[in-house]
Parts: sequence; C-alpha cells; structure tokens
Amino acid sequence: MPDTSTPRFLQGPFAFEGKGLDTPLPLDASLHYVVPPGAIAQPVYFRGGNSSDELVTVILVRDGNPMRYFPIAAKGATHVSLRVVEDLLADTVLELFVAAPAGVSGTLIVDLGLVEI
Repeated sequence: MPDTSTPRFLQGPFAFEGKGLDTPLPLDASLHYVVPPGAIAQPVYFRGGNSSDELVTVILVRDGNPMRYFPIAAKGATHVSLRVVEDLLADTVLELFVAAPAGVSGTLIVDLGLVEI
C-alpha cells in the first residue's frame, strides 16, 4: 500500500425532483465512487446547498445502505466535518442520494471530500 494519500471529490450542482422523504433516489450517476483495489478511503467532509423551499436530505450510501444523512434546510447550506473513523476497503461503493418531499424540485450543490490511501 502506498504511503501517500490522494484527494477525491464527488461534487457539482445537480437538479432534483423529490419523490418523498422516505424515497431516496440517486442524485446523479457522476456521484458514484468505488474504492480501488489495494487502497482504503475515508470520507473527510460534506458541504451542501439547497435551492428549494423545503428541507431535503442528502444521503451518503455505502454498498447500498445509508451511511450518513445530511439534512439541508430550505434555501440553506451545511458543512459537516466527517472524519469517519472506519476505513472503507477496496471495492466499497459510495453514492450520494437525495430525499425530498414529493413534487419539490430544485438544485443541490454538493461537495463530498474523500481521502484515498
């Protein structure tokens, strides 16, 4: 295993339309990360902004299961320092989902920072 780290980012602006707070959906195909063979990764921070008039939740999904929830207020923003202590081993799949009230649409600005070792 190398003795250096490499930053990785899942980020950008993404339009969404809510299907219900209990019906999370993948936010965008580009917000998908697989830990490469021979590496480990850790999420370091999450930043997000919400343009809609309703609370939405961005969900960090690990291998198909919710790992962390990031509620973002209407027309609000959040910054969460994660420093998740568990290592994500090779082949772990991370994705960002959004859960929003049905019919609510807007744009989310997301920035998930990871470190790959």
